[in-house]
Amino acid sequence: MVTRRKFLSMTSGLGAGLLLPWSLMPKKAYAQSMPLLDPLSQPKFVNPLPNPLAPGYIMQPSGIDRRSGLPLFEVRAEQITHDAGLVDPVSGRRLQTTVWGYGTPSQPAVYPGYSFELRAGQAVKARYSNRLNGISYPTDVPVDQTLDWADPQNAGNPANAPYTGPVPLVTHQHGGDTESLSDGLPDAWATPDNAITGRLFNPLYTYDNSQEATQLWYHDHTVGITRLNVYMGLAGNYFIRDANEDALQLPKFPYEVPLLIQDRQFLANGELFFPSQDPENPLAPNPTHLPEMFGDVVLVNGVAWPVLEVEPRKYRFRVLNGSDSRVYDMRLSNGMPFVQIGSDLGLLNAPETISMLSVAPGERADVIVDFSRMSGQTIVITNSANAPYPNGDPVDRKTAGEIMAFRVSLPLSGMPDRPIPSSLRPVLGPVPAMAAPARTRKILLFEGTDTRERLQTMAGIVDSTRPTLNGTLVFHDPITENPAVGDTEVWEFYNTTADAHPMHMHLVDFRIINRQKFSGTILPKTNSDGSLGGVLQEESIRLLGRPRIPQATELGKKDTAKMFPGEVTRVIAKFNRPGEYLYHCHILSHEDHEMMRPYYVGPIPAGR
Repeated sequence: MVTRRKFLSMTSGLGAGLLLPWSLMPKKAYAQSMPLLDPLSQPKFVNPLPNPLAPGYIMQPSGIDRRSGLPLFEVRAEQITHDAGLVDPVSGRRLQTTVWGYGTPSQPAVYPGYSFELRAGQAVKARYSNRLNGISYPTDVPVDQTLDWADPQNAGNPANAPYTGPVPLVTHQHGGDTESLSDGLPDAWATPDNAITGRLFNPLYTYDNSQEATQLWYHDHTVGITRLNVYMGLAGNYFIRDANEDALQLPKFPYEVPLLIQDRQFLANGELFFPSQDPENPLAPNPTHLPEMFGDVVLVNGVAWPVLEVEPRKYRFRVLNGSDSRVYDMRLSNGMPFVQIGSDLGLLNAPETISMLSVAPGERADVIVDFSRMSGQTIVITNSANAPYPNGDPVDRKTAGEIMAFRVSLPLSGMPDRPIPSSLRPVLGPVPAMAAPARTRKILLFEGTDTRERLQTMAGIVDSTRPTLNGTLVFHDPITENPAVGDTEVWEFYNTTADAHPMHMHLVDFRIINRQKFSGTILPKTNSDGSLGGVLQEESIRLLGRPRIPQATELGKKDTAKMFPGEVTRVIAKFNRPGEYLYHCHILSHEDHEMMRPYYVGPIPAGR
């Protein structure tokens, strides 16, 4: 098995004198257009943190859908200029960044997108419009056309030819209990004005909002270019409220603050830069996909290293990791704790006091911080997570090792500062237990190489009864997971790779059962696309030691969870809706390079 670090060391040893066939020589090299912005030249804890729950930041319906009578949200993706708080280190002038944002007919597009805020059971319609007419990807955020991607023109351009065609987009409601055609699946993309559409395109979505109070989010999910479209800014919050949350009387705006954390790299002029060259791999195209993207500037709600002025009281923070690859292990610089009250899909049974909050890409955490005895202090959220996680390089403490700051400087208002309730589900009752599973499935997580000798992350199955499909599979291989409607299943994720993968399952809220070390024999496999994968021999698997139960903060409803290297992570879920859905790694660079698989609930239609 070739791990990331072994693979890179092998390719770096090929040497500069290697002669490549003409067909592999780059015809046009992609070189960044200018030097990178030095993150150490940027101000920290100066720019104010925007609050996505401020009244002007709430997504407003555009009218009523005539057919259903439901509120209709017309959401537009547009190119805008954004102020991330960056400055030119020489002149001191503010730098502007070209991004893509979400807006409505009455609300100019912004990054991050406007926040949905709706009541549980309040169904709505949403129409997402691609308004990137005449716009292509920036030179320094190029498309790697050698991947399995939307490819609207299907032109078969050389890998290194700039893609100048229309930008395909599709919006996914992450964490939503949503019908398949409203899920925003990767093959449901459309170009501007819906001129070219993918296999599953649907112009009008229905969101039932039948879930309990929670923080979902919406972001682009186009096959093969999710990492680029989200990097350009296409993400926003989606909140559901209910009577249980009302009864708790938790801190509300302005004392409730979402924190969307994303790392980025910038050019010296303030424009975005997404790495797309691999000098250590002479077989890689240019531009090329890279295994991960770790930025050196941390944005929170679109602003670099912001500060929030707070009162000496409790605040509720809705933390969302929207980064491509980076995990955040967060602590408060003065040693004070977080009190976690919720996870991805709702509230925990009881609050949990923790010294460190760990959030992987796609995960959310609902936490309370009590500043009541901190008057006059400036408190920094620090990050100690290695990259890749958990055994990669140490984070640079001067850049991505800091996230934002709180300055306890405001006078205490007259709003009540209530204690944190000891029971968090007075109306809903405890987090429901799952029924006995109908079956158990074994899922393989693997790192191999693609046909251009690049590391490729993959998923697949561990099932000796299906020898033609057993082992790694790529996105467009046949469906192998087919629960019946209403079935409860256990999925066991066997991580044979060197790194943790935050695996996300669409549609369901799952519970983590446990994690356990394992060993096994892996045999090589050539995949349907010619890439090199592997087969974990089912009969060779040996479970090591005792299973470890999830941490108390992971005992709630989840849709994304860390699957650690060398471990099997067991989750249990109920599949309530028919149709096509997905499971994938939420490291966006991984899902874009085959670590994503469809599954189907109910009878699979002919031709699928």
